[in-house]
Amino acid sequence: MVDLTGKVAIITGGAASIGAAITEKLHACGASVVIAARSADKGQAIAQRLGDRALYVQTDITDDRQLENLVNTAVSTFGRLDILVNNAASYDDDGSASTREQWLGTLNANAISPAILGELSRPHLKTSGGCIVNIGSISGIAPHIGRWTYPVSKAAMIHLTKTQAVEYAEDGIRVNMARLGHIWSDPFEGLTGDNRAHADKVSEPYNLMGRVANAEEVANVVAFMASAEASYVTGAELPVDGGYSAMGPEQHYPLMPLLMEGQS
Repeated sequence: MVDLTGKVAIITGGAASIGAAITEKLHACGASVVIAARSADKGQAIAQRLGDRALYVQTDITDDRQLENLVNTAVSTFGRLDILVNNAASYDDDGSASTREQWLGTLNANAISPAILGELSRPHLKTSGGCIVNIGSISGIAPHIGRWTYPVSKAAMIHLTKTQAVEYAEDGIRVNMARLGHIWSDPFEGLTGDNRAHADKVSEPYNLMGRVANAEEVANVVAFMASAEASYVTGAELPVDGGYSAMGPEQHYPLMPLLMEGQS
């Protein structure tokens, strides 16, 4: 298992879904976890469940004063900061009909807030030789019909990750991205009516694994990227997408047999 003993991690959106899995994994690896989320009920519940080395800080990531409080609370409570996981995201997207308010809100949450929080964390990460893990999406590399604001914001996050990696290298801070595909998470549960089998069936043509991923599979990758095991990795995008980004337009179905069908 990855060893994060003595490390301190902030996880935004760390109280539910994929974020909760990341929080639980980092804590299981020995890290003290600071759970940043708007929902007090969920945040307090996971902190209480984890017990020692877990702290919930109610945080709206689009409010700079709350971000400052988040970082200051983490450092004052645990004495240091080693890992920042920018996981929280907005999904407010009506495709081409998205309003200016939706555009600005999504870009603010998904690209600007991780940049601001990274800069606020930078002095502490410099002291500890720490790292940032940004949670990206395949939406950032491929357009999706009917979705505009979210994919564009995730494309911006890809460039942000590389920009942070280049600039923060002088401080000894590594910055990487876990670029996610189809994950069994709150959005998938809501869209399918909590039907995992249906989600797997729909996702099958889009990846090589034939299913959606479990949140724990994302958390395992984040823990690795945050650990000393990835000490020579920075500015990288690690696809956690079951092969989605490896496929071309033909997906994983052979073309030739399809062409020969009915040609006896």
